This record gives sequence, structure tokens and C-alpha cells, in this order.
Amino acid sequence: MHKQQASIALLIMACSAGGMPVLIDLLASLKKSIRFSVVVVVHRNNRYQSSLEQMVQQKCVLPVKQAEEKEQLKPGVVYFAPAGYHLLMETDQTFSLDVSEPVHYCRPSIDVTMQSLAGVFKEGLTAILLSGANRDGADGIRAVHQYGGVALVQHPDDAEVPVMPLAAIATESITAIMTDAELKAYCSQLS
Repeated sequence: MHKQQASIALLIMACSAGGMPVLIDLLASLKKSIRFSVVVVVHRNNRYQSSLEQMVQQKCVLPVKQAEEKEQLKPGVVYFAPAGYHLLMETDQTFSLDVSEPVHYCRPSIDVTMQSLAGVFKEGLTAILLSGANRDGADGIRAVHQYGGVALVQHPDDAEVPVMPLAAIATESITAIMTDAELKAYCSQLS
């Protein structure tokens, strides 16, 4: 049903309202020995100091950090998009932080990051889109699919707020719709 896992060069996970418990669970299920990087985009307000990375680090065996401007991507590291910035990927696999207009009222935007990553990693990109209250992520999932990557979406019945998964499913650009248990099993066997 899924492509060979050895082809993953980068995994992106994204969520908004209602997605954090599942996101943390999936990140905690990744093995320390993975050979790819992980990028996470969560809608969050930059007006509030966030301890999100520290909270995730307590559950995750991989190092967790906020992505920084011009930072070189390293395998086995979880990078969070900083609040207030769109997270982009340059062709040399360094991050770029962008303060252009919010997309779907969001900065960071899931669409912007997925589209940027899809252009760089093409079929090496795997995307997982979780619960959320708007359609951010649908255009990103479409881009992942168009470039030959793997586009996985949380089953709307499992999503606390199913608007985001439903919008992605409506693009008809997804590889699979997966329950929380299936997503966890999928993540736990990646290497």
C-alpha cells in the first residue's frame, strides 16, 4: 500500500486545532535510528511564549528544536516551524524563515511549508496531515502528491476537528487515509 520506506528523505507532520495529542504520540513513536529529518508545522500564536518544543522533547527520543534561518537540515532531528514565520526550504536543504502575509490566517502556514518542501524533496517527501479547523494543508498535500511524495491524512472520524483532513481528502491527492492507530504503526516502523 505504501512506497518503500527507504525512500523517505524528509517527513513533515502538521496540525492545528485538536491535533497536538496525536502529533506528540506520532513523534514519540519515531525511532532514534531514523535516517531522515522531521519538520513539524503547528498553528500557534507568536504573541505567547511557547514551550511546545520542550513539551514534545519530554516524550520524544529524537532531538527537538525550533528551525532557524539558514540552518542546515540534519537527519534524526525534529524541527518545528517558529511562530510568526512561514518555514521554507532552500535547494541546499537549509531553512529560510519568511514573514510574508499569513495564508488562511496562519503564519506559519502548512501549505507554504509543504509546497516548499515538495519542490525540494519531490518523491522523497512524506507528509502527515492531522486535525485542524481550516483548510490549510490541502494545497500542500496536493503539492506533495504532484511531486510524487506520500500524502497521508488522519481519518476524519479520528480527528478532533475534521475540517483540515476533509479539505485535504477533497483534493483527491492523497496516498492514504489512516486512523490514529495506523499512523502510529506507520511511524513506528520507519527507519
